[in-house]
Amino acid sequence: MENDIVYNGALSIVIAAYLLDCLLGDPAWLPHPVVLFGKMISKGEHKLNKGEHRKLKGALLAISLVLLVFSATWGLLMLCREIFPWLNVVLQIILVFFCLAGTTLIKEVRDVFLALDRSLEEGRKQVARIVGRDTTRLSAQEVRKAALETLAENLSDGVIAPLFWYIVLGVPGMMAYKMVNTLDSMIGYHSERYLHFGCFAARLDDVANYIPARLTALLMVLVAGKPRLLAFVKRFGRCHASPNSGYPESALAGILDCQFGGPHIYFGELFDKPYIGTNDRELTTADMRLAIKINRQAEILMVLITVAIVWLI
Repeated sequence: MENDIVYNGALSIVIAAYLLDCLLGDPAWLPHPVVLFGKMISKGEHKLNKGEHRKLKGALLAISLVLLVFSATWGLLMLCREIFPWLNVVLQIILVFFCLAGTTLIKEVRDVFLALDRSLEEGRKQVARIVGRDTTRLSAQEVRKAALETLAENLSDGVIAPLFWYIVLGVPGMMAYKMVNTLDSMIGYHSERYLHFGCFAARLDDVANYIPARLTALLMVLVAGKPRLLAFVKRFGRCHASPNSGYPESALAGILDCQFGGPHIYFGELFDKPYIGTNDRELTTADMRLAIKINRQAEILMVLITVAIVWLI
């Protein structure tokens, strides 16, 4: 009976968590583990990012935090399983829900386009909520590009990659990936402050996202019904400062027949990012709607793949 509860629960965990994300997104009133991750990273960075051997210190911090999250999650789930099997399943649903970040980003991207319809200044302020670049001098076209690029990247980082690591290492692996992703977003920048200290965190994130980023691009072109775009993705996927982000971005650029990339300012420094695609046409609200549709369909396909693999295992 106990094994049946755990087995049947495992089949429904991902679906239940995904439906929760679709319904709730990331509600502000709900405490989120990523907030705790951020505080842990910030405390460690302020204590260690000084003096000599910053690369080593940054690597030790990243490894320690990832292992801590993995082991703590595993221990908590095992403890719950020993007490009540159903409690283990409920906790897994909650943790998987926390690791999925599709709905909130979709809402943010939609809000960018709506704000831009009101004024350029509102569009700039809205897109600043979801991108790290300086938005104060972006044109309307650049605001739309930034929002759609982020949407494509987040499909990989916020949905496909967490589910991939759920398949590989279960909920503990999914939570550990979330820590890796948070480390990269906080200290993985090529700025003067984090160039050495965040080097390992950035490389660790590259490794963790290597397969998921390419899988994301594949899912996107499949749900769009345009497998011929794989050649486009292969050509432009490498045209990015990141070894991974270019793949989902190039998939979306191919689907929309538009151009992403170009020079941007991050933390006061100019980064000359390569262009992805060649058709620098004006983006529209219709493009945003199509991009969101592709995102949702790719998410659903990945959920079905995950459930199928769990069932087979």
